[in-house]
Amino acid sequence: MKRIDQTLLTTLSTQAAASPRKRAHHNLHPQLGDPVQRLCIAMEPGTYVRPHRHMQPETWEILLILSGAVALLIFDDSGRVLERIELAAGGEVTAVEIPANTWHAVASLKAGTVVFEVKQGPYAPISEVNYAPWSPAEGAQAEAPEGWYHRAQVGDSVPKY
Repeated sequence: MKRIDQTLLTTLSTQAAASPRKRAHHNLHPQLGDPVQRLCIAMEPGTYVRPHRHMQPETWEILLILSGAVALLIFDDSGRVLERIELAAGGEVTAVEIPANTWHAVASLKAGTVVFEVKQGPYAPISEVNYAPWSPAEGAQAEAPEGWYHRAQVGDSVPKY
């Protein structure tokens, strides 16, 4: 039996805090080719998740907050925020299912944030066609959009970076 316990959450959060990307993950699926991908992702404030979609291959994604809080942003094709949902452990919203082909990004709002993600497999790295063309890649320019995520509201458009 595989367990998600406080020790795992704390270990992942510590690893994420020490990581340059401010993220760490723990797979529950046994192989990258598994038809159902299940993993815990620790995300510290300051991590940049580039807006993306799951179009090729087309798949849905479920996020369940285990600790901390995130802001989930849903975008239209031009980078305008269509929806902002805050997920928080013990909060009003604790899980969402993101439909396939939906532009989205998340921002960690609290230290110690860990989400549980489920999506269809097999694992495939996100290809360039699935990254939003109006968003910067990870790197030197990533700090500005990540900060914008924290205050972005419905109707706002991603600034040009």
